[in-house]
Amino acid sequence: MSYINGKIIKELRERKNLTQKQLGEIISVSDKTVSKWETEKGLPDITLLEPLSKALGVSVAELLSGESIVNKNRAGNIRKTKFYVCPVCGNVISALGEGAFSCCGIKLPVLFAEKASEGSFKIERPENDIFIRFDHPMTKEHYISFAAYITYSGIAVKKLYPEQEPEVRFPFSGKGKVFFFCNRDGLFEADF
Repeated sequence: MSYINGKIIKELRERKNLTQKQLGEIISVSDKTVSKWETEKGLPDITLLEPLSKALGVSVAELLSGESIVNKNRAGNIRKTKFYVCPVCGNVISALGEGAFSCCGIKLPVLFAEKASEGSFKIERPENDIFIRFDHPMTKEHYISFAAYITYSGIAVKKLYPEQEPEVRFPFSGKGKVFFFCNRDGLFEADF
């Protein structure tokens, strides 16, 4: 995980048309403290990260990474859902578009799905559900980590674990997409 550098603080402060003194007043530190940060002779205390990010008009994640995050997807189209998986703990994050997410001290990359090959899964429609069975190993070394079912009305995600059956069941809510993530081979998708 990176930490704030002085160049970023100065750049963001100037973008907001604030002097060092004005920024210091907003977050209750002296202008000399802000100067030390910007000249990299000191770093902000962790308790100041949130007030500093608010004063500079960015998120804490943007402040820490030094990268601006611009949400170009203001409408939040559910069919543009993106997935992120932590390689350390297996945490699964879904978002209605790209974002900046960290887990276990690691910045998570967005996953890009490949089209699932025919025969890699089978979908059935018992009652008012969809039942998906994957033709995939479920060993501790090679397994499906999660499956997701996305329609215009919502998203449902089921976590899977090694040595369990490679299958999931979701309440049916219309045509959509099915996603599944293999810990070795990545993310796959198929229209349903």
